[in-house]
Amino acid sequence: MTSAAIIVGSLLILLLTGLPVAFALIGLSAILLLVYLGPTALFMVVSASFKQARTEVFIAIPLFVLMASILQTSGIATSLYNTMRMWTGRLKGGLAIATTIISALLAAMSGIGATATVTMGLIALPEMMDKKYNKHMVVGSIAAGGALGPLIPPSNLIIIVGGYASISVGKLFMGGLVPGLLCALVYSVYIWVWCTIHPEYGPALPEEEMLSFREKIKATPVVIPPLGLIVLVLGGIYGGIFTPTEAAGFGAIGAMVIAALYRRLTISSLFDGLKISFKVTAMIMWLVIGGGCYSTLITCTGTAGLISEFLVNIPFGVTGVTWVMLTITLIMGMFIDPVAITMICVPVFMPVIKMLGIDPLWFMLLFSMATIIGYITPPFGLNIFYMKGVTPSNITLVDIYKGVIPFCILQIGVLILCFIFPCLLTWLPGFMN
Repeated sequence: MTSAAIIVGSLLILLLTGLPVAFALIGLSAILLLVYLGPTALFMVVSASFKQARTEVFIAIPLFVLMASILQTSGIATSLYNTMRMWTGRLKGGLAIATTIISALLAAMSGIGATATVTMGLIALPEMMDKKYNKHMVVGSIAAGGALGPLIPPSNLIIIVGGYASISVGKLFMGGLVPGLLCALVYSVYIWVWCTIHPEYGPALPEEEMLSFREKIKATPVVIPPLGLIVLVLGGIYGGIFTPTEAAGFGAIGAMVIAALYRRLTISSLFDGLKISFKVTAMIMWLVIGGGCYSTLITCTGTAGLISEFLVNIPFGVTGVTWVMLTITLIMGMFIDPVAITMICVPVFMPVIKMLGIDPLWFMLLFSMATIIGYITPPFGLNIFYMKGVTPSNITLVDIYKGVIPFCILQIGVLILCFIFPCLLTWLPGFMN
């Protein structure tokens, strides 16, 4: 019990100091393994690092990031937003709804929370502010839409969850599709209702900026190639034609082909795309390695077993234990990166769900939903700070907090809905071989 308290408490203290999560996990694991098990235990740190870095399913991460970065740097995201803006401009809050839809589409192409948030923050935020939209709704819709990235497939977070929980990544992808689209729909309905009640929060575009139906149809083909790429990637996984890793390779090549078709694949955009891919992949893989080291520490010292046994013996039944684990995840999401939460929690939660007979696919999808809520949960949600990085100085951190809170509540509502109706998460994966 003492060692478990030291292991968990030390990690919390290190994280509160602001030390990068990956280095906190690796350093703490090395020091405590040395203290508890002696010098030979340091070989476990090396072994865990190589094991995580060589896990085959993680190869998909840099390829999906490359796919997203090529689409981002080639300017396709701007074209997608302009097209959607044409179709939703007559609606109250139409620009915010367009932003939410394009964020979901970018999420499906990138799988990273930052991509849609930063991209739409640069593209959509200036126009919405110019059209006198409510600033809280503007920043909230952009940050919340970007948070769908780690849920709507292909998702780097789900790849990591699948790798750590030893669950089919393809089935997790398909399971994340319905709740991700459901969140986008709920966001859009909320924006429309709120702007209908308060028209000044999100006015429709002026008549002179509206296009005819023929002009809208003429401009729409720009969205077909990116949608086709998503269908190719997800359809190939769903049909068993190729693995998630192979799908990531097709996606990266497809993104280059689309950029070339639009005549936007330049040496500069390709270099920028590769640079972003290297940076993001390096960050994720350091977290993966750190998580592997920490998992080794809590397993070898018996901490994981002790915490798992405590959770199993909570007198709340299976439903109560499930909600305790999800609540822990939600609370951690307020302070820690979702990838780090996965590294810390999955080794502890997996024995619990096996002992209680909980469907691991269903629970890990709920767990993934709970972790991505952390992207927009004050005080330290990652998308909150990405949003702050692209907003003008007159929008404060408090404004962003006020903007994201309604979307946090909506996302928790979708989580509860998926808990009550498990088929929302399991029916699509059930058709896969």
